[in-house]
Amino acid sequence: MTSELFISDDATQKIQKFDSIIFDCDGVLVDIRKSYDNAINKTIAVIIKELFGDDVSNIVTSKIHFGLKAAGGFNDEVAVVYAVVMTIVASKKSNVSFEKLIIDVISNANESGINSIDDYLINQNIDLTEIKSKLDYNNSRKESYIHKIFNQIFYGSSLYEEIFNEKSQFSEEPLIDMDDVILDDTLMLTLKNRFGNKISTVTGRGKFAFSYSMKEFLQNFDMTHSVFLEDRPLNLAKPNPESLIESISGIGSKCSLYIGDSIEDLMMVEKCRERGYDVSFCGIYGSSDEPKLKYELFQKNNPSFILESIQELPKALNLV
Repeated sequence: MTSELFISDDATQKIQKFDSIIFDCDGVLVDIRKSYDNAINKTIAVIIKELFGDDVSNIVTSKIHFGLKAAGGFNDEVAVVYAVVMTIVASKKSNVSFEKLIIDVISNANESGINSIDDYLINQNIDLTEIKSKLDYNNSRKESYIHKIFNQIFYGSSLYEEIFNEKSQFSEEPLIDMDDVILDDTLMLTLKNRFGNKISTVTGRGKFAFSYSMKEFLQNFDMTHSVFLEDRPLNLAKPNPESLIESISGIGSKCSLYIGDSIEDLMMVEKCRERGYDVSFCGIYGSSDEPKLKYELFQKNNPSFILESIQELPKALNLV
């Protein structure tokens, strides 16, 4: 699709009032299609190989990935892994093809994330107690089986040992090195000139992963008042608004612009607005494998801005 820049009438009136800008990381500051998205399929393949001896390669298509993300409860990539693994196992137990069952699973997914997956499959009278216990999603990220496999694949052996102080069972190169950073010096300078020190991040990443990929730009972010949700309890995950409220309050912003790429991001902003905070949402669609669908999804949910890339921010905010 050709690049489409959308600015609502309300946003046009408010542009000069924004005193802070807060970024999501994945899909916004960084294109993660070769890193996190690749780690999803590799993690699923490892788990299914270990459980059943089956070879599963690239089972998460762009449509499946988009469908789960659009439900509003799958900002965490490991939640996507969980949903697909549970569906594969349910398919084996029910003799319903994975291709059919995943469509039904996505249709019944919602903001509650993996809980909606569990509820739907339980209602199909499929006993998944054993695999749910094995995946151990709700345990700490250091102890949970599904999180440990994902993190070993994503970080690679050396970084995994550095972060978690234990050996990895894999020796492949770290997928985090495949992050494609979209932010550059020119854009950063433009944003610094406009927002000063009121630039932060509220991201599903941990502080280590954010700092590793964004190391050239860290001095430009208010790291003290940024929030790294991988380092927080799971119940604070987006779209819970507490993380964004924490950042807005910490940097002393009266009128904020949050830049995200997911429906969870948009919902988080809406929940903040319901709590009385003056914050607007800008949706980024260009880093999706389904950009047209992402654009249309945002358009249906009344955002302030829809941009292909953060590189369009200077134009959208009248900074050029």
